[in-house]
Amino acid sequence: MIAAAALIAAAPAVLALDGTPGQGAALTGSVPPGTTLQLDGQPVAVAADGRFLIAFDRDAGPAATLLATLPDGQRIVRPLSVAPRAWRIERLPTLPRISQPSAEFRRRRAPELAQIEAARDMATDAQGWRQRFVWPVRGRISGLFGSQRIYAGEPGAYHSGVDVARPTGTPVAAPADGVVILAAAAPFTLEGNLLMIDHGMGLNSAFLHLSRIDVKPGDQVRQGQVVGAIGATGRATGPHLHWGMKWHDARIDPLLLAGPMTP
Repeated sequence: MIAAAALIAAAPAVLALDGTPGQGAALTGSVPPGTTLQLDGQPVAVAADGRFLIAFDRDAGPAATLLATLPDGQRIVRPLSVAPRAWRIERLPTLPRISQPSAEFRRRRAPELAQIEAARDMATDAQGWRQRFVWPVRGRISGLFGSQRIYAGEPGAYHSGVDVARPTGTPVAAPADGVVILAAAAPFTLEGNLLMIDHGMGLNSAFLHLSRIDVKPGDQVRQGQVVGAIGATGRATGPHLHWGMKWHDARIDPLLLAGPMTP
């Protein structure tokens, strides 16, 4: 517990935020260079110029706290109100959840999850987090982030990304600069051909169900560069791109970063 006397209210010029905290949202901010920062007690990386990024999980609570320690030792607190969202919930009272996974699925799944976690643990010097994100592909949005089904009263996993339906072979572009941290050598059981790009500061994108991947781990990619193509590999009912994003452990909504899709 930090003594109240050790804290002062955050002046906008000292601890500034660009954007509004909300469930599934990411926003940038700035502090004086050399400041250390914590969000609810967890360290937040601060760039040399004082810029930083924070984000909130789909199920984030209503309040959070930023704590900045300035180079002179002064500590500044910034209480945050995290806006709730109304998720699309579909109730299926007579339909049970899918059966338990097979032994073969569990055997394959463990090393796949290990690859994904190892990729997300990588830290790169990518600067894409500073950019305004663009849509990797444009088309009909067929699945919204955060939507969820309730099977006979039992909640299923919520949808962790945005789905865009387009034909197989449609090019997929990098939504921001980054470094490739995973390019599946073979289709994963659920994700199919999986590509992951780190945008820096703990922010990464995952592209699922691709028909092909055009880059390899370690490649630096630029915003707008074609990195693969839409497919229906893995567990998919038809060709589409599933674009998921995480900031450390927080799952966030790509639509909030890329903005509404315009024709």
